This record gives sequence, structure tokens and C-alpha cells, in this order.
Amino acid sequence: MLGLRLRSLLFNVGWYVGSTIIAIVGMPILLLSRAANIAWADVWIDFCLWWVKVTCRITHRVTGLENRPAGPVILACKHQSSWETLAFHRLFPNAATVLKRELLFIPVVGWAMARAGNIAVERGDGPKALRSLLRQAKAAVEEGRSILIYPEGTRTPVGSSLPYHAGTAALYRQLGVPVVPVALNSGVFWGRRKFIKWPGIIEVEILDPIPPGLDRETFMTTLRERIEGATERLVVDAKRLS
Repeated sequence: MLGLRLRSLLFNVGWYVGSTIIAIVGMPILLLSRAANIAWADVWIDFCLWWVKVTCRITHRVTGLENRPAGPVILACKHQSSWETLAFHRLFPNAATVLKRELLFIPVVGWAMARAGNIAVERGDGPKALRSLLRQAKAAVEEGRSILIYPEGTRTPVGSSLPYHAGTAALYRQLGVPVVPVALNSGVFWGRRKFIKWPGIIEVEILDPIPPGLDRETFMTTLRERIEGATERLVVDAKRLS
């Protein structure tokens, strides 16, 4: 346990120091194009993923890539850890991520999120937030980009789940593109609000797509069953092997 604590401490220190340096050095990039800001984000994310591999021995593996249809889709992903907020930018390049608007006010990092063309939504705004989500998502799809959304809206501890938000169903109904469920077990290794990072391989599984045209209830039931069922299996496998 002492070794894990030291490794986790080393990761945190290096993460904050390295991120600060990359942010300060790259601030002028905020004035450049979206492509330049995405490239800057790639550098930061590659550093973070490399550093967690070196210090905490956490790597990842992706299966099911063949299940993703060509063209824009809605990527509906389980959310257990800060890990996927980093890695998914690399695993699903050019996707527009749906995120909380308050994140855009984080100095430098939040500004870069905005410049990268993500979709910011004000929580608690009800119909207004939904209209904003749909407007921004339609624009992204028209540009040939996919939409990445976390149906539960926030990270959940391993073994638990929250209600799936109506925004995912609204996107499915309005955009007319397939929804690709994504399961993972990142919380086993990099838990929500957990200091210690456990070594291992994070599994990300891209599941069979849900085609357009289902009614809302059928769609939401299918989406939840696929994500939660696969996530439970991945978590059990990870704990068995650890």
C-alpha cells in the first residue's frame, strides 16, 4: 500500500506541475485556430496518459472499434473516472464532447475546451439547456463530427449508476444518427475522488450501435441495458484479475 501511495503522490505532483507548464507555455495558442488548440490539447493529454502509465502503471485497451459506423454518431459513454475525460479526446478524435458550462471558466484549460469546439450546457436551465444542446450538436454533426455524451451527466462510483438524462434521447431523436454505447471499467483503477491509483489495464468496449428510429422508451432501455451490462462485466473481470 505504501508503494501505491507514493506512486499516486508522484503522479499527482507531476500531473499538476506538468499541466501547469504546458498551460502557461501554450497560452498564446488560444489565439490560434481550433486545429491548433486541439493539437495543444493532444500534447497535454499524451503527457497525462504517459505519466499515469509510468508512475501508476495504468494502461488501456479498446475493443469493438469495428462496431462504430462510418460518419457522425452519438457516443454514449459510461463515466467512472477522470481518465476518460482525457483519453476519449484521443480515442474519439474530432468528437464534440457535451460538458458542463462552468468547466469553461477554468483558467486556460476551460478556455481551451471552448476553443476546441466542445458543447457547453448550463445545468439547471431545463428546456433552454436542451435547446442549446440540440443547436450545438446539430451544427457539429453538419460539420461531420460525432457527439460524445455521458448519459448520467457525471462520474459514478464503480458498481453504481444514475438515471440517464433526457438529453441523450433528445439527441437520438433529433439528429437521426446511430448511437454507439461505450462501456468501461476505469473506476476500478482511477476511482472517483480517490487518491490511490491502482495498476492495471483499463478496458474500453465499443458496443453494437443502436440505429435511429426507436421510440424513446425502447431506446433508453436498450441504451442503459447495453452500457450497464457490459460495464458490470468489465468491472467483474478487472477485479477478478487484480
